[in-house]
Amino acid sequence: MFEHIRADLRNYRGRWWEQGFWVMLVYRFGRWRYGIKPALVRKPLSLLYKIAYKFVQILTGIDLPCEVEVGRNFIIDHFGGIIVSGYAKFGDNCRLRHDVCVGLRHTDEPVAPVIGHNVDIGAGAKILGSITIGDNVMIGANAVVITDVPSDSIAVGVPAVIRPRVPRPKEGELARRKADMRMPAAKNVRELAAARSALGSEASRY
Repeated sequence: MFEHIRADLRNYRGRWWEQGFWVMLVYRFGRWRYGIKPALVRKPLSLLYKIAYKFVQILTGIDLPCEVEVGRNFIIDHFGGIIVSGYAKFGDNCRLRHDVCVGLRHTDEPVAPVIGHNVDIGAGAKILGSITIGDNVMIGANAVVITDVPSDSIAVGVPAVIRPRVPRPKEGELARRKADMRMPAAKNVRELAAARSALGSEASRY
């Protein structure tokens, strides 16, 4: 438990006052108590977890039950109006923002989304039902996602429209592109200077 808490604190850059970190602290405690074997010890800890869970839920407006499976570097970027079903699963490097709902589509179907690695979920997004979100996906703000989203995609709109995600150029490639853009401008400047010099030489003859 303490190893996970230290990792969470690093994810929040040591800012222990962040509401998202408070939620993760209670979440880690809730997961840890499942490993306590003696029932006489586990039951008081379960009661303590339920009190802390309800307190942090009211305080932050974030509902993250300990039944949710989250990967490494899971971050709740903002607070307020965040609801995550206990059936949901998250991969590594996922980020949530305020007013996000990840849950059931129908109350009689206790199945929630399975979310892959490197998924960024925008403010107000709703991801519902028995669907799978692939890796390296961006969910736009206020999008309503009710179908599978393949890896390397962007989902935006109501209902969400899925588009391929254009990868960011690498630093070396980006520098090369900038250099290529500067070369024509530098060439034009040199040509203009040469033309002005020639014009000055021509004018000095008269």
